[in-house]
Amino acid sequence: MSSDDEGAAAAKPPKTRTTRTAGSGSDSDSDSDEDASEDESENSEEEQAGATKKRSRFLRTESDDEESDEDVKRVVKSARDKRLDEMEACGKTMDNALKINDWVAISNEFDKLVRMVQRQQNVAEPVPPFYIRTLINLESSLNNAVAKEKESKKKMNATNARGLNGMKQKVKKVMKEYETEIKRLQSDPDAFEREYQAAVAPAEAAAAPKAKKAKKPTAESDEEEDVDAFTTVGKGGKTMQFTADSIFKNLQMVQEARGKKNTDRQEQIRILEKLLDVAVTAYQRIRVLLTLVSARFDYNSSVSTHMPADLWVSAQREVDQLIAIVLKEPGYSIQEITEDYDELAERSPETEKDGVVRIRGSIISFVDRLDDEFTKSLQNIDPHGTEYVDRLKDEKDLYCTICRSQALYEQLKQEDPLGRVIMRRLEHIYSKPDPVVHALESTVAVSDIKPSIVVSSDGETSSLIHSLCVHLYKSSNSFLRTRAMLSHIYHYALHNDFHTARDMLLMSHLQESIYSADVATQILYNRTVVQLGLSAFRCGLIKEAQATLQDIFATQRVKELLAQGVHQQRYQVLSPEQEKAERQRQLPFHMHINTELLEAAFLVSSMLVEIPLLASIDNEEQKRKAISKPFRRLLDFADRQVFTGPPESTRDHIMQASKALQNGEWEKCRDLIQSIKIWSLMPECTSVKEMLAKRIQEEGLRTYLFTYAPHYTTLSLSLLSRTFSLPLRAVTSIVSKMIWSEELSASLDQQAGVLIFYRIELSRTQQLAQVLADKVNSLVEQNEKALDVKLGPTASWNDRADGGKGEKRGEQTAERRRGGDRRGGARGGSRGRGSRFAQGLGNQMAGTQRTR
Repeated sequence: MSSDDEGAAAAKPPKTRTTRTAGSGSDSDSDSDEDASEDESENSEEEQAGATKKRSRFLRTESDDEESDEDVKRVVKSARDKRLDEMEACGKTMDNALKINDWVAISNEFDKLVRMVQRQQNVAEPVPPFYIRTLINLESSLNNAVAKEKESKKKMNATNARGLNGMKQKVKKVMKEYETEIKRLQSDPDAFEREYQAAVAPAEAAAAPKAKKAKKPTAESDEEEDVDAFTTVGKGGKTMQFTADSIFKNLQMVQEARGKKNTDRQEQIRILEKLLDVAVTAYQRIRVLLTLVSARFDYNSSVSTHMPADLWVSAQREVDQLIAIVLKEPGYSIQEITEDYDELAERSPETEKDGVVRIRGSIISFVDRLDDEFTKSLQNIDPHGTEYVDRLKDEKDLYCTICRSQALYEQLKQEDPLGRVIMRRLEHIYSKPDPVVHALESTVAVSDIKPSIVVSSDGETSSLIHSLCVHLYKSSNSFLRTRAMLSHIYHYALHNDFHTARDMLLMSHLQESIYSADVATQILYNRTVVQLGLSAFRCGLIKEAQATLQDIFATQRVKELLAQGVHQQRYQVLSPEQEKAERQRQLPFHMHINTELLEAAFLVSSMLVEIPLLASIDNEEQKRKAISKPFRRLLDFADRQVFTGPPESTRDHIMQASKALQNGEWEKCRDLIQSIKIWSLMPECTSVKEMLAKRIQEEGLRTYLFTYAPHYTTLSLSLLSRTFSLPLRAVTSIVSKMIWSEELSASLDQQAGVLIFYRIELSRTQQLAQVLADKVNSLVEQNEKALDVKLGPTASWNDRADGGKGEKRGEQTAERRRGGDRRGGARGGSRGRGSRFAQGLGNQMAGTQRTR
């Protein structure tokens, strides 16, 4: 092109170019596009005439970089301005989506905006007015959209409708959170804007000098700058100084931020750890430790999850440190209720009137929380893994901390917290065998702080449990007394002292009032009754064991009553809140009572009681009266089976053994019962198996006599002795008891060594008289129960105090029941009707307690 043409081209005014979208930007980049417009071709000629050859936008040279560095000034924005720009960009996107009624996009952008504001509050910046105005506008837009939706006939699609409903909930929740700021903005927008500018002005002024003095770091100073790059900053952007003089100010800042929504709990813990390092006086250390332990407990705000193990260990050590300081410095006392004092001033015993510095706090609450968090962690850990065993090892340290706190409150002579901490200690040892208790007590023996109550020199744990329980019996707190009594009974039952445990339970009368206690105490009561039944079983008291375990198995909710599982009912579904509460009540796995072993003991006891009774009854009406309905139900199901294979489960073994005992095959019954593998989990399983073999022999003899008595006139005692492998003296004793209790219509001829049977044929009138007597007896018992429910336990106390009349009535009631036994079947009916532990146990102990 010539120079004249160039001048003419330059003199032409530039033509207006059409603004294109991003999708058509490639049209202006191409020089040889066949579909380009005439304006574009002219512009491309002008650009070529300007001697600036067009290149690809992704191809940059060194000359381009130099020109861009020289010509373009970079704008440096602060972090706050960048956040504001991001918020405004979200707001614009929401406005565009609002125009097309896209509530899904609005919901997504609103979530981003909320997260940005939360990040801004984390760095202690106020809420921008833009955000408050956006909330107000969103609320009005939502109301308009809802109104249009109701008026219009055409409904919104399902996805958009869900987005609209979700936005209604989100905006309502956020507006409730910023209700104060919204009112201030609506009342005076200008004043609200000025307050915001005034709040952010100091931060900008503080950042300006640093920006001017900033210089490019050199390679030599990189390491030093990395060390000083981060400093702890408190509220308002002020740097925190960790010195002994500024401890109380920093503590106040931490306490003010405690519980707020966006507080960095981990940073608070780090600050308090640094304050503890620089604390000099005992008062400073106590104040910092109280705040630090509370901060560790606040780290996990969720109630359902447990505290991390490392935080728990740190909190446990700090509680030990706190107890040691208070014991070493008697001039300082930590109390829950104190007078108001200046928390920013140093205090010492010399400045107080009575020489004691009272600090607001509670060590017993820390101990309770440590114990609860330890239990909660065991509930949430898989009990079949190594992690559970590793976590369980921390119980020794926790037990030592509890004993230290007991020594502290013994020195301070504070009865209420002392009773609580002794109860915590008792709960860790009452259900454990002696070797485990000795292992826990060994940690206390080597500790520098010991309580007054420790295990005796002879190593008897019963004396330790007795001392702790006696101290709690003297407490004024009925809750502690009840739990101490149940723990004491459980310990006696665990060590096979059945009669002492039974007498304590009967004399405490807890069975009358336990149904009004809290859930945790009811669970402990159920565990105690179950352990009492197992104790009777191990001691060979089969009838007592069956009567004790009958009530809990009749409910068919054994695991739920023992807090070892959540019961799923067929026609009832638990709500999430109810199921969550049930899960929180569950006991740790190492405290569980084996339910399969418990069921085996109950079913074997029921077999030894029920099978002779079934053999002694003639008519079907009396056979339907069962002592143990769960056992009778299983037995009836087993009788209906056409084909019976080898036994597999514990129930199969017991049901086939019951059939063998009914048929007189006592040896087969013994072998089946002894082959149950679950007996290996019971202490002293060898002696238990020997006891069961002996009882099977005796009950086999009784069943044989009941079954075949109508077919004999006389029966040789020596034959019975050889048949059941029993000594002749034992056979004579059993037969004599059956004759004396009128279970057997016979007489014993000891000179001839034979048993002579008598046949008594009852007339129809006599049979009807027996039925009438049973019904009258049942009616009397029901009336007595109704009277007790109406009058309460006071009536029973009056009966006991009235010259032994209550005891006499109990003997009369027991005598009536024995009479019913002679007639056949009445004993089973009376036992089946007993719904409480004392009633079932009273069947075996006539006169010990008045039967309800």
